[in-house]
Amino acid sequence: MDNTGHEVYAFQKTGNVSGYYSATDLLHLYQTGHPDTDEITSFVGEITYQGNDYAYIVHFPMEIRKITMYLNGEHFTGGKTVIFRAVGVLFLVVIAAGIIYGFWTAKVISRLTASIQDISKGHYIPLKRQGAFSDLYNSLNDLDSKIKAGDQLREKTETMRKEWIANITHDLKTPLSPIKGYAEILQTDTAQTEEQRKRYAGVMLKNAAYMENLIDDLKLTYQLENGILPVNRKDQNLVRFLRELVIDVLNRPEYENRRIQFDSTEKTISFPFDDKLFTRAVQNIIVNAFVHGDEKTEITIQISVPVKGVQICIADNGKGMTAEETDRLFERYYRGTNTENKPEGTGLGLAIAKNIVELHNGTISVSSIPGVETTFIIVFPLN
Repeated sequence: MDNTGHEVYAFQKTGNVSGYYSATDLLHLYQTGHPDTDEITSFVGEITYQGNDYAYIVHFPMEIRKITMYLNGEHFTGGKTVIFRAVGVLFLVVIAAGIIYGFWTAKVISRLTASIQDISKGHYIPLKRQGAFSDLYNSLNDLDSKIKAGDQLREKTETMRKEWIANITHDLKTPLSPIKGYAEILQTDTAQTEEQRKRYAGVMLKNAAYMENLIDDLKLTYQLENGILPVNRKDQNLVRFLRELVIDVLNRPEYENRRIQFDSTEKTISFPFDDKLFTRAVQNIIVNAFVHGDEKTEITIQISVPVKGVQICIADNGKGMTAEETDRLFERYYRGTNTENKPEGTGLGLAIAKNIVELHNGTISVSSIPGVETTFIIVFPLN
């Protein structure tokens, strides 16, 4: 509207809105915010355009509450001082808290550094802490436990390695002594009978064969350990294979008077395996039982098909073993055989058997009662 109250311009104006407002009408709208009805809310203001003063009215087709706030400059000036003081105090508190937290953090980091140094020296004592650094202390405790376990395993492995080297050295020297001795006798000019020469040659051949078997076992152990042994797996009847293997063992002159009981819940069990490696594994277990038992030692072989797969149970009524011996029985560097009393053993047979079983995705375990029995359980998954 112009200065006379008449309408100059309108936008989206409805029919019930007037085109002329007196000064009294404008004052009424400014104070109440409503024309004749409360369904419309009106806002009045002033604007200057090209040197002319105009009044404008904005109507809203709804009820809107209008709140006007006033700020006293004098009170605000005094409030600024309070605000600045509060901000200053807060700033000082933050700085003090930061300094305290910095000293505390430095102290904690110093403790952590000392703990890491103790771990490196092997003198660390596990600590239980609460708070922000509890996870870090728990990690240090786990790290210390793993390092100590690794050190123990390394010491154990080094001890087994030394024992293994000592046993292998002894095993190689043992057959060399009779070979060298009888070779020197045959080399002398002393007349030897034909029977004596044959006996000497037989002893030499026996010890040479033992050395050959020992070297073959060492080679096979290395190949199995490093996964470089070719495996030729074929589907075969496991029951028939093991039955024929038992017959072959009993046909050997040294075991022809021994007894092996064979039992199977199934006549045919189709299973893929390498017959040469499988023969080596099972024969090692059977021969080991005969070698470490006496003439009355009997072996029982049972084959079954439980839910999880094929199970082969090889048990004997021999001398049995202690818990310590069963725990280390399959270790590659552990040898429970006394080479002086059992020169025919290489001490690697059961370690080889375990590697062959695992090569066929199977598991092998042993339980024993001293003076009663020893039982080997081999399980292969059918899938």
